[in-house]
Amino acid sequence: MRRLGFVAAAMLALMGSSAIAKTTIVYAGHLITDASKPAEGPSTVTVTDGRIVSVTPGRTAAPEGAEVVDLGGKTLLPGLIDLHVHLTGDPGGDYRSEAVDPDEWGVVVGAKNARVTLRAGFTTVREAGSAQYTAFSLRRGTAEGYIEGPRIIAAGPPLAIIGGHGDTTGFREDIHAVLDQGYTCTGAVECAEKVRKASRAGADVIKITATGGVLSQQGRGLGAHFSNAEMESIATTAHSLGLKVMAHAHGARGIESAAAAGIDSIEHGTFADEAALKVMKAKGTYMVPTLMAFEGIRERLGKGIYTPTVEEKVRMTLNDVGKAMARAKEMGVPIAFGTDAGVFEHGRNAGEFALLVKYGLTPREALASATTVAARLLSMEDEIGRIAPGLSADMIAVDGDPLTDVRTLETVDWVMARGRVAE
Repeated sequence: MRRLGFVAAAMLALMGSSAIAKTTIVYAGHLITDASKPAEGPSTVTVTDGRIVSVTPGRTAAPEGAEVVDLGGKTLLPGLIDLHVHLTGDPGGDYRSEAVDPDEWGVVVGAKNARVTLRAGFTTVREAGSAQYTAFSLRRGTAEGYIEGPRIIAAGPPLAIIGGHGDTTGFREDIHAVLDQGYTCTGAVECAEKVRKASRAGADVIKITATGGVLSQQGRGLGAHFSNAEMESIATTAHSLGLKVMAHAHGARGIESAAAAGIDSIEHGTFADEAALKVMKAKGTYMVPTLMAFEGIRERLGKGIYTPTVEEKVRMTLNDVGKAMARAKEMGVPIAFGTDAGVFEHGRNAGEFALLVKYGLTPREALASATTVAARLLSMEDEIGRIAPGLSADMIAVDGDPLTDVRTLETVDWVMARGRVAE
């Protein structure tokens, strides 16, 4: 009798768990399941416990107890992916705040920006460099539903050479020592050690600064930083740990060396020439152009926001923005969507689509760059980037057809991330 009681209790528990499973029925006037496919007509998407269960044409009847979302004539499509953001920072800040603001302030700023980013239709982002634990805290907060925001793939602090872009620069040496995050490295052995340290700390991806950068206080241009041996060590070590590597890189030779070393994506790629792009093509290295970053920089140039060191480097880049991406497209280098949000205001991320089209992508290719292509770079193509049974319920709705007019993506009317509707 006691055994039967246990069985009955177990059955009731199972019945209870199925009874509380949350199902949402989403009706849409148009549906884009995959950027490579034409838009479909009126459709029904069924979501249960955060996952897409079915996608059917027409309006199917909602089961009893299901939540119903009727999007009317709007177009439903996969949630967007931005592969290069800095949620914990805002544009135009004084670099000296690094010595004043505590890391915890980055989490506060990040919570604000995570919400804005999600509302803009970006349901997954790759956080491309932050203080040691700020992005990791945001990652957990959005995953567990404490913070409204996208899925976060976080790098943590970038690996850099001493005194290079990504290191603390612009202060006295004694201040540098205090602010040092511990991720500079010299030589292949030490660089391998720092990759392992980042992995231990919780990094989902390894970020390195393979060349000089525009907005840091290091003033020696945009050329290569790491040696070939150092970058090969970083790539090999990261891959052995199941991690990919993203490389901030502007100068052509730094881009070429990073691609040859096995780095997975080149961020910015501003001065990539034919030789660099040939190596990227041969290695399957992705380009993440971050064209919106330069829009944000251009808007602030000459207004006393940047130091003379930074302004000089800005003027080196602006005439070349977009040219390398156009060459990359012609040569068959895969192009994935990333914006460098944080250099400009968070929430404007979708402005990147029009720039991608301006420099050579079709609207369909631009949408793919932020869905299927981005998901493939993340090795998450079975989780995000499409609307299909079994995938995470990451979806957005817009007016119009983004396959013909990408500017429709600049106004997102409805967002669902991991089955949760953004309120």
